Amino acid sequence: MTLPVQYEFSLRPFNTFGIEAKARAYLRVTSNDQLSAVKRDAELNALPRLVLGGGSNLLLTRDFPGLVLHMATTGVGIAGEDAEATFVKAAAGESWHRFVLWTLEQGLGGLENLSLIPGCVGASPIQNIGAYGVELKDCFHALTAFDFETGETFVLDKAACHFGYRDSVFKHALRDRAAILDVTFALPKQWRANVQYADVAQELAACGVTAPTPGQISDAVIAIRTRKLPDPAQIGNAGSFFKNPVVTQQQRDALLAGYPKLVSYAQADGTFKLAAGWLIDQCGWKGRSLGLAGVYEKQALVLVNRGGATGRDIAQLAAAIQADVQAKFGVLLEPEPVFI
Repeated sequence: MTLPVQYEFSLRPFNTFGIEAKARAYLRVTSNDQLSAVKRDAELNALPRLVLGGGSNLLLTRDFPGLVLHMATTGVGIAGEDAEATFVKAAAGESWHRFVLWTLEQGLGGLENLSLIPGCVGASPIQNIGAYGVELKDCFHALTAFDFETGETFVLDKAACHFGYRDSVFKHALRDRAAILDVTFALPKQWRANVQYADVAQELAACGVTAPTPGQISDAVIAIRTRKLPDPAQIGNAGSFFKNPVVTQQQRDALLAGYPKLVSYAQADGTFKLAAGWLIDQCGWKGRSLGLAGVYEKQALVLVNRGGATGRDIAQLAAAIQADVQAKFGVLLEPEPVFI
């Protein structure tokens, strides 16, 4: 198989920050067989690898000195059912949001709270994406991946993925080793609305909706995200830049004593998740800039490229925010995007 590899290839159109960086080699992957061909090619297989989806969780601080595998495989479909769920499968290169809308068109609920999250289906388990009270793991069934060490494909179920908060096995044991080929979800036949987040409940109430359907919840989430988050096509960004830090109850209580308006959410294990956006806002960063990199005016959790910023500019801004939050609250913020 002849692979259409391109060299010294610009990645600017393929990262939502819109940062200019080049890949030593680039391959748009349109079939899973191409990954096997890469494995068989001694020269390509020896290069460092970066598996790229929508580029919405990536910060390019330099040129990439290896092979970028841009997953562009497509295909969605119903893969089966059992008494409790309908199983739907999507290829890695499918747009996440388009896939969510497709499930809703099939009359299937479960993913509606994750509407309008940028990126591709294949990247979604890596980050265990989540929003408005739902995480990917809640409806995850299994995935298929390609192993660059063995040249074989393998299947992982939910337990094997070791999902955590914005975390999975693909950030640890399988990092740089595997490429996700497709993902299968189990969407419940006995669907229940999840409107535990105040923003969603308020949006539905404003629309006069008291018994929401999955589609109406999706519409509400889309409206909220559209108001709060910048469109990467208009201003470069990667969505929420920092994870919400998790602290013990003792830490949370101590902070609450000093900051009565602290925003926190109780977790099942007794810890508390703090709102990183609130912490950043209290440090005065919302709307501020550091050179060509800035903090979005409507949401302090979003860092933006104001035009011509480099990845290092964004990283320096992130480090300044981390330092201020740690100095004020004693909490270290952890970035969500992968730094290259």
